[in-house]
Amino acid sequence: MEDHPLMTGDALGIAEENWHDPREGVDIPRKKIIVLVSGGGTNLQALIDAQNRGELGGGRITCVISSRADAYALVRAKENGIPTRIIPRKAFDSVEDYSNAMLEAFYEEFADLIVQAGFMTILDQSICRAYPNKMMNVHPALIPSFCGKGYYGLHVHEAALKKGVKVTGATVHFVNEICDGGPIILQKAVPILQSDTPETLQRRVMEEAEWKILPEAVRLFCEDKLSVCDGKVYISED
Repeated sequence: MEDHPLMTGDALGIAEENWHDPREGVDIPRKKIIVLVSGGGTNLQALIDAQNRGELGGGRITCVISSRADAYALVRAKENGIPTRIIPRKAFDSVEDYSNAMLEAFYEEFADLIVQAGFMTILDQSICRAYPNKMMNVHPALIPSFCGKGYYGLHVHEAALKKGVKVTGATVHFVNEICDGGPIILQKAVPILQSDTPETLQRRVMEEAEWKILPEAVRLFCEDKLSVCDGKVYISED
């Protein structure tokens, strides 16, 4: 970014050796990223690695929230100095009560972006209504294929192999009231091999697609390069 004329020493008649940029030493606010997890946290790790490489743009993971106390993702977060919360689903009588507790946590954490990274718990519509186009999920298939109710984890890859498709992949999308139905942000294809099993395919989709496009989608969001119009995501080229 170029200096504004009013922000330079010359413009103010100040000798160069006495000029100090008022922006120097000032922390530029970063977008606060809250990551939701339920299991091992491999997608969380991809985000942490990207953050450590400085690849999340103007965002930073400020809290990891797990629906399970035994999720290994919590260990990953703590090893990287990221605060954690445990909000167990079984502690609440209804989806509504659980969603209200999650929403309160988001407010307390001043969430700018919420990322579902292997989060296996259902939330109600109040969440996406409170955070429209500010909540994203990664799905292990090329939506609209193999998505929606019942398509999660290995079930997705089992369905792809049973159907005999030659290409699968991953999709990062914004979350709305429809399961896997929000605006698509990024997709990446992965070829299916004749020797694939659900397990080997799952691993390759993670390594070749999920771990790449999820951090990239987060970066684009944090750099304000995503916009949504008529249910479609547009990426700024600036």
